[in-house]
Order: sequence, then C-alpha cells, then structure tokens
Amino acid sequence: MSISYTLRESLSGFTRTKLSSLLSIITICIALLLLGLFGVLSIHAARFLEELRTRVELEAFLEEPVTRGEIDSLRNAIAAIEGVDRVTYISKSEAAKIFRQEFGEGILDVFDFNPLPPSLKVALREGYRTAAHAQRLESRIAALPRVESVKYRKEYLEIIDERARTVHNLTLGLGILVGLSAIVLVSNTIRLAISAKKQIIRTMELVGATRAFIRLPFLLEGILQGLLGGVLAAVLLYVILVHLLRFVSPELLSTIRVEPTFYAAVVAAGALLGLIGSSISVLRFIRPAGQ
Repeated sequence: MSISYTLRESLSGFTRTKLSSLLSIITICIALLLLGLFGVLSIHAARFLEELRTRVELEAFLEEPVTRGEIDSLRNAIAAIEGVDRVTYISKSEAAKIFRQEFGEGILDVFDFNPLPPSLKVALREGYRTAAHAQRLESRIAALPRVESVKYRKEYLEIIDERARTVHNLTLGLGILVGLSAIVLVSNTIRLAISAKKQIIRTMELVGATRAFIRLPFLLEGILQGLLGGVLAAVLLYVILVHLLRFVSPELLSTIRVEPTFYAAVVAAGALLGLIGSSISVLRFIRPAGQ
C-alpha cells in the first residue's frame, strides 16, 4: 500500500467536499471548546469539593474517666479501620483552648468546671470522604469500648456528595450530546466524500484493491478533520482561559491551573471523534464485495 497515495487521497477529500469538511471541523472545534470549558470548570469544581471534604472529620467523644492505655488502644483500633487517614487525641485542656478560639471566651467563664470530654478526631483518606463511608465509620467507631458518641457534619457531606453527582452528570450529559453531534457530522461528510468517489471505488474493487486500501484514505480524512478541529479548539480554549484569568483575584488564581496534558487531551479527543465518525460511514458505505 502506497503511503503517499493514501495521504494524497485523504487530503483530496477536503477539496471535493470543502463546505462539508469545513462544517465538520468547525463543529468538532465548537464541541470540544464547549467540552473543554466545561471540563475546566468541572475539574476545578471537583477540586474545590474535595478541598471541602478534607475539612470534615469525625470526632469520637470518650467516656470519663479514661486511662492513657485505653486512649492508645482506641487510637490503634480506629487507625486500623479502612479509610482512616489519621487519628488525633484532644484532651480536656486542648478542647478548652479550641472552645476559646471558636467562641471568644473560656469554658471556665461559662461553667465552674470543664465539661468538655476528651475526644479522638478522625480524618478520612481521599476516596473515603463521602457521606456513606463516614456513616459506616461512625457505626464502627461508636461500637468501640469507652466511646460515648461520635459526631460529624453529616448534612454537610451529603450536600457535597449531591453537588459532586450534579457536576458529574452534567459533564457526562454534555459530553455525550456534543460528541454525538460531532460524530454525526463527520460521518455525513465522509459519506459525501465516498459518494463523490463512487466510480473510483468501484474501479479499484474491479482491479482487486483490498478493503483496507480503499477505506484507509477516508478514515485518515476523518481523523484529519477531527485533529484540525481539536487543535483549533485547544488554541481557542487557551486564549479564552488566559483572558478570563486576568479578571480572577490573585488568591483564586493560585488554585486554578490547566495542565498541558489537558490541551493535548482536547486534540486527541478531536482525532478520536473524527475516527469514530469516519469509521461509521466507511463500514456502512464501503462493504466487502457481495454485500
């Protein structure tokens, strides 16, 4: 198979179906640009939600009196539970200091004694900071000896989980919608290119050309359309983000970053959409002899 012939034939489709090819490239560009912008928002929304999750800790309040040996035993037992990142002991005096920091007055200014019990603060590992995992962990910790009660911000975690599902579903839905539209248009463009070269294809079949030899130029044409659309989308995405970030505060700007691999993924996604779209038309309209 001649590589030069394959490339020449794949590029010739751009001249035969100029308008259709241009529409395909523009559609893929717009689709990927929308996906890219929404992807950036989704990634940073997920990062923000994960940052909020790191602030959620379970606190196991201990029965009094409790010995140092019982505290160490509890810490080891909790630390051994799957999903636990670290366990921190908070004594009665440390709890009083935290109370002063949060409320602006000492606990002894309110009571004649320190009613705050000692406790163990439990931080969760990444991937376990969900309402479901926290609830299971709460049940296991509450069943341990010398644990009086376990508290955590259950409603807070449930809201974060709900927002994370919403972001995921929106990203998935938008991705499917714009991806399908790009695939359909590329498929139609390649179909027009196949129709324009119907006689040539028939002649090639008669002289014994293989299916792969006939199909490959059309597949490459679809990939090139997708690749051009992806490159254009990546460039526009970069330009738009650079200009938008000029209006973002320095504090927020430090948390926003788009890796070069993200732009590479946009280009690769364009090539993939082009390949899928062209494959649909090629498999449908260039069939093996006798079919």
